[in-house]
Amino acid sequence: MAAPPGGAGIVWQTPANPPESHDYIIRNGRRYVRPYYFEFISHVKNRWAGKTIVDLFTDEFKGRSRDYYVHAVKCGRLQVDGQMVHTDYIVKSSQKISHFLHRHEPPVLAGDISILKNEVDVVTICKPASVPVHPCGQYRKNTVVGILQAEHGLTPLFPVHRLDRLVSGLLIFAKNADRAECFRQQIEAGLLQKEYVAKVVGVFPDGEQTVDANVNFNAREGRSTVEISGGAGEEPNGKQALTRFQRICTDGTHSIVLCKPVTGRTHQIRVHLKQAGYPIANDELYLSGNFCPRSTKGTNASKKIAPSDPDSSAADHGSKDAGTDVEFDIDPMCTNCPNLAPVGYDRDEEGLWLHCVRYTGPDWSYECPYPDWAFLGSVSTKKMKS
Repeated sequence: MAAPPGGAGIVWQTPANPPESHDYIIRNGRRYVRPYYFEFISHVKNRWAGKTIVDLFTDEFKGRSRDYYVHAVKCGRLQVDGQMVHTDYIVKSSQKISHFLHRHEPPVLAGDISILKNEVDVVTICKPASVPVHPCGQYRKNTVVGILQAEHGLTPLFPVHRLDRLVSGLLIFAKNADRAECFRQQIEAGLLQKEYVAKVVGVFPDGEQTVDANVNFNAREGRSTVEISGGAGEEPNGKQALTRFQRICTDGTHSIVLCKPVTGRTHQIRVHLKQAGYPIANDELYLSGNFCPRSTKGTNASKKIAPSDPDSSAADHGSKDAGTDVEFDIDPMCTNCPNLAPVGYDRDEEGLWLHCVRYTGPDWSYECPYPDWAFLGSVSTKKMKS
């Protein structure tokens, strides 16, 4: 078996390595993760079989250039079944592929994760906007689960429900599999009630408003649409979705709306509010059709790698992020160095004006405080929570 690439000072992390408090850097209102060396492991899918290792990565993982992948194979940053291979090696189904790289995680907003209740088998927290709940995509340590483990020693945790990354508010975690299973059965039986608040454009109508319209999520575009039946006998696409809304208050320009989703479709509240004519006031994705998620901008990195440099997989220790005093290893092969954030994640981001305030079950109820943006003028807290 080939040894992991790089110098003796490099420690390659895997998902088994837990996040630690010193991994995080708070700067200018954002939480960064100190870049680290990581072994990405995947297994060859049937549709990948028959491709060369370079063609596979060039076609399927477009965040880096073909030149990068060629050099990664030559210096052992890409291995198959723990062995170095040549650039025209043809992969076979189910083979293990290891990609050793210098990992930069996207930054998130640096709001604190407030622990609301810490019970024997349940913990509830107030999730800041922009932080994903659990590891996904480019996020591993910069997640609610990772931060709670690193800074509060809370592990293992089983999310009872999910919130979109840009949504804030109440999150419930079970501390053991039995309690998680109890919550799951209650969810499947339809015994839970969910409440959110949103700040929307315009004067939302008084009285309860109901939107009953199928929601169809397009994973490629990362957005949902409302599907209406095209005529007699023609079934709409998407999944059945129902949301009830109640205006809490308005200042004539915006309204604070209580949202009670009966079903749980992706972006359901957001797209139902748009369908009602009162979209969330800072929801770029549904206010306009021209929104481009930050994760799709500038992701085709094309940093040139000198193929004649035999040491280009070794780290330059003790370098700093440009313009800061933050020290971390600079990797000559890395397409993101010398910056802390990965390419395409350098623009400012704002939390969505959508916040989970309450979950209620058969014999329990958990709540989360209202965010500052939910108070318009002199509206009383008592009215908000009624």
